[in-house]
Parts: sequence; C-alpha cells; structure tokens
Amino acid sequence: MTKIILRSVLPADLPIFFEQQLDPQATAMAAYPSKDRGPFMLHWEQNMKNREVVLRTILYKGKVAGHIISWREKYDQKVGYWLGREFWGRGVATSALMEFIKEVKTRPLYAHVANHNIASKRVLEKCGFVIHEEGKKESMYMLSD
Repeated sequence: MTKIILRSVLPADLPIFFEQQLDPQATAMAAYPSKDRGPFMLHWEQNMKNREVVLRTILYKGKVAGHIISWREKYDQKVGYWLGREFWGRGVATSALMEFIKEVKTRPLYAHVANHNIASKRVLEKCGFVIHEEGKKESMYMLSD
C-alpha cells in the first residue's frame, strides 16, 4: 500500500487545491467543472466551518497530493476525493480512501464517479465499494460495511 498521511485541511492547502481543480485533464476525467477563485474559496471556507463535513488533506512524500471529503446530502453520506495529476497512478487515492473509510464510519457511504473514469472506479472497488446505480454518464457506488 502506498504511504500517505491524512491530516486536517489547513488554509494554506486551499491555493494548492484551487490549482489542482483548474487542470483541464482532471476536470474532464472527473466530469466536474472547475470553479473561479472566489466561489472555490467560499465553498471551501464553508466546508471547513461545517462540523458535519469531514475533510482531510492527502499528503504523499511530504507534498499536498489532494483532498478527500465526506458530507451528508439529503439522507445519504457521500465521499469524494481529488488528486493533483502528478499523483495519479501511484496508489495514492486508494490508500487515502482506505484510511478515510476507517475514520468515517457512517454506512452506507456513497460515491459518484464518471463512467469514463476507469481509474476512480478501480479505487472504489479496491476499497470495497460496489455499483449501486448505473447511469448514462455517471454511476453511484456504495460501501455498506
């Protein structure tokens, strides 16, 4: 397993997260649009103040590789993660999700993934998630135990 550290998100992490989400290849892979700086920072400031949201910075070899987050949406507990492209394909997301689901005990836990994002589907499957709903553009995965 790839050696990562999950720690609390610090304000100094936000500019790195902002730059990571501007990467056109990453937004295409995630099928999630990037945000302008103002809305991005406001979104993160709100998440950091919300005690219901669990968010962690993913560190790999001492560098901020990305983030992982869990939040409640209606009746479902969701999980999502984002890595800077230079950290793709190294097992970082799988290791981070495996650690994170030890901390976030709520089940079922749901994750949405773009159908063309084969790597992210593999991350979820390696961590015990199974397909819950399959859509045309995205699928929802679920971890029940």
